[in-house]
Amino acid sequence: MADGVDVVDVPPVPEDVVEAVRTVSGAPSNDPRALEKALGLRIRQLRRQQDLSVADLASSAGLSTGMLSKIENGQISASLTSIHSLAQALSVPMSSLFALAEERHDCSFVAAGEGVKIERRGTKSGHVYQLLGHLLSGEMAIEPYLITLSDGAVPYTSFAHAGTELIHMLEGTLSYRHGNRLYKLSPGDTLLFDSQAQHGPEELGEGTLRYLSIIVYPRGSRGG
Repeated sequence: MADGVDVVDVPPVPEDVVEAVRTVSGAPSNDPRALEKALGLRIRQLRRQQDLSVADLASSAGLSTGMLSKIENGQISASLTSIHSLAQALSVPMSSLFALAEERHDCSFVAAGEGVKIERRGTKSGHVYQLLGHLLSGEMAIEPYLITLSDGAVPYTSFAHAGTELIHMLEGTLSYRHGNRLYKLSPGDTLLFDSQAQHGPEELGEGTLRYLSIIVYPRGSRGG
């Protein structure tokens, strides 16, 4: 007791909780061992492509299985000698082992009102699609659209394509169909769904309607 105030010992906050608060997002932060992990992942990919066990590759490269396991898991910084030996054992140039670490980090900027208008199914129904950016690399493709439905727009619920889609309502109200369910959306509402099921705006409110649509899908899998 100090000056009439109870003093309570507070246990330290676990580091994983501190990190979660620090990063806010669940996405990984910049990793100081990113290069080691990218190298290890690439070695594992090549080893598996060649149907080699950890013991097989370690033996061919003159390394212990424990050492190779640590390299593949990004736990240690491999020496140039070890990297060269692994490249020879995998019959690939050394540079190919750093392919994942050297992937370009794309960034796309679109100024207000300058999104490219895209012709998509639904365009003839009065739905205007403005592409807000694009990335050229990565296994996943992302298509962010600003969609505007004018007074003359009509419902269109036959969209269906690979991936996941997020709808965020910006202006006006509408009822959006996904499969056999109907969702009423007002400004600020968000809908996230599997876009392989048929979907689209079914009941349109008055005036101009605008919403953000973000579609994410594996490259090469996009349907209509």
